[in-house]
Amino acid sequence: MSTAHILVVDDEADIRTLLKEILSEEGYDVDVAANAMQARASRARQTPDLVLLDIWMPDVDGITLLREWSTSAADGCPVVMMSGHGTVETAVEATRLGAFDFVEKPLSLAKLLRTVERALDAGKRRRQSGKLMVPPLMVPVGKSKLMQQLRAELQQIASNPSSVLLVGEPGTGREAFARYLHEQSPRASQPFVPVVASALRESDAEMQLLGREGSEGAQLGLLEQAGSGTLFINQIEDLPPGVQRMLVGVLESGRFTRVGGHEPVPFSARVVSAALPGIEARVAQDGFRRDLLAHLNTLVVRVPPLREYAEDVPELLRHYVDRAVDTEGLPFRRFSVAAQNRLRNYPWPDNVRELKTLVHRLLIQGGPEEIRLEEIERELAVQAPQGEPLVKQDLLALPLREAREQFERAYLQQQLLLCNGKVGQLAKRVGMERTHLYRKLRSLGVDFRNVSED
Repeated sequence: MSTAHILVVDDEADIRTLLKEILSEEGYDVDVAANAMQARASRARQTPDLVLLDIWMPDVDGITLLREWSTSAADGCPVVMMSGHGTVETAVEATRLGAFDFVEKPLSLAKLLRTVERALDAGKRRRQSGKLMVPPLMVPVGKSKLMQQLRAELQQIASNPSSVLLVGEPGTGREAFARYLHEQSPRASQPFVPVVASALRESDAEMQLLGREGSEGAQLGLLEQAGSGTLFINQIEDLPPGVQRMLVGVLESGRFTRVGGHEPVPFSARVVSAALPGIEARVAQDGFRRDLLAHLNTLVVRVPPLREYAEDVPELLRHYVDRAVDTEGLPFRRFSVAAQNRLRNYPWPDNVRELKTLVHRLLIQGGPEEIRLEEIERELAVQAPQGEPLVKQDLLALPLREAREQFERAYLQQQLLLCNGKVGQLAKRVGMERTHLYRKLRSLGVDFRNVSED
């Protein structure tokens, strides 16, 4: 077996020397480079099996070099970033550009060697299967505490083979989180097969999922295409009853038979699914199978709506601008501080999907490089439907008096429901004198007399 060739790129001579000694003692063939020019020359001489790349370098930083390699290199070579203290978020950005992983400085020898082994193994499996490096990994974007916790939770459960249910509103990026979970797991080199539940019809779902056998041979269904990887079922609340029954049989037996076939086929993929909040209530109300849900929700991860981590909106805006510029060649534009602040306070009823669409539309429409507040206001001019929950209504688009009235009306209506229509309890709950509260309810058009009956 040939010795793996590792390229170490770091501007600090001591680190280059240390890594070369350690990795050489482990039996690897090691080349070193002090800057981007030397790294390019080394890679031109011999294609490495792995690159250890420092983020901060004086001439060309590691992020820029990684972006260059991710768009021009066709060898599928994994890259592990090395970052100093306080640069973890920058390393996460590198992961989004296609880096396999990152290690922090000062280097932990045990973690370094484990990471090197995993990266080399992943690169080997991808080359053997004829695949190049996976497309840039969509790491959950954001520095907020909520996103940090979500990343940590997904990383923690990635190695567990149990099924995972991602619960979140439409547009929150549930499939992106499912892909991230897959890429963090030992199944990363295996297929990720997405299925949209609403696209499965009772008439042909069996053939789509199970495959078929005929005179021309076997046609693999989605379950078999997933192999030992991940089967992702989106919008499980839309699964037809017959499909639910079929999936229960597969998950309980761990096998299935192709349409027209006779021999059982083992099912070994991990099932990750996504559902809207309140899926448990549909078991009783809409007849969603309780036994199927029990198979799918062994582990449950909540995907938060964008309004709960609005502090990450500026970073998300920059991320989607960069993606559109890099992948579609759209003209670069940047959001002014006022525009960013406005969007941080927008409720995003369609979540990250709406933000991505907004960015895409603004870049396609073109205009001055700076996207100003006035342009944002024009884009947000269409007011959210009145039936939307208060947290999804764009109150900042309204005049102060109208926004205040809308908030007060929605607030008191909800509080009145919690008090079973009893104004006396409502007065205590909201801290208002009862007579004043009656006047306020009448002025806002809140019919408190019919609440308890409803």
